Formats: sequence, C-alpha cells, structure tokens
Amino acid sequence: MRKLIITEFISVDGIAEVEKLPSVAWNDEMQKFKDDELADSGAMLLGRTTYEIFAGSWPKETGDFADRFNALPKYVASTSLTALDWQPAELLQGALPDAVRGLKQGSGGNIYVHGSLSVAQELLRHGLVDRIRLLSYPGAVGQGKLLFPPGAQLPLELISARQFSNGVVALEYAAGMGKP
Repeated sequence: MRKLIITEFISVDGIAEVEKLPSVAWNDEMQKFKDDELADSGAMLLGRTTYEIFAGSWPKETGDFADRFNALPKYVASTSLTALDWQPAELLQGALPDAVRGLKQGSGGNIYVHGSLSVAQELLRHGLVDRIRLLSYPGAVGQGKLLFPPGAQLPLELISARQFSNGVVALEYAAGMGKP
C-alpha cells in the first residue's frame, strides 16, 4: 500500500504560507531533503491553487530535478478545474477521502501532498496521512494559515529531526490515526 505524505515549509509557530516565512538561504542540505522526497515520490496530490502555481512555473524549469518532478503523475483535488495542462495529471472524482483511499491502494510509490493546506487538513481529519515532513524555518510569523487548525489534536511520533546550517530544521513524523 502506498503511503500518503504531507510535505510543508512551515514557521516554528505553525504557519505554512511560504511567502510569510523568514528569509533563509536555500542550501545543499535543503536540496538533499527535497531530492530524497522526490526519489521516494510516486505521485503528487495537489489542491487547485497549488496545482495552478506549480503548473505556471515548473514546466519552465530545467535540469534533472525539474525533469523528474514534472514527470510525476499529479492528482488534483478541485471542483472548479475542468482541464489540466501540466501533465501527466488527473482530476480526482468524488469525495476527496474516498478518492485518496483508492489512490493509496494503487501501486507506483508514495503520494506526496505539497502545500495544498485545505487538502492536507482534510486528509489529516480523515486519518489518511501516514507521514508529515516539515522544513521548519527559524522564526515565528505571528499570523497566517496554519497547517494544524486551532483545536486540532493529532498524535505524532517523531521519526527524525535534523538541523541544517542555515537554521532550518527538517522534521519527519508518523501521523496518528484520525477519526474516519
């Protein structure tokens, strides 16, 4: 069975809006973290907004990472999109939890949710997330969109934690089972 893995850039106070994060220099340690994710990826699951942002930029990128990232199958959760230009891609049909349960039963490697906070939150609520991988930026933002909404309770088991030379900390957790 495929694992569903949420991957986010996040502040220490839980804000997962990339544009609000403290500025740090991207470095080889962060690149290796992302390279390892890509090597483990069989597909990506994206919400509409993240899909549109990625589709507007990734196809223009070049190099080995971009080639492999662009080639990944993409599953898109959207009720408003009717066509997907960044291929290979497929619009999910029906209720998101049911569609994801079906995807997890398939083959082809793990499924990564990049960004896509509303999708990530719904999957967490339904107990469909196996792992959470975070790049925690050194600083509190104060306000913005939280990965874990107020009142959310989710048991997590720390798998690994590693501080990078730029102050970013890579964290990986096994997610506890939520309510179905």
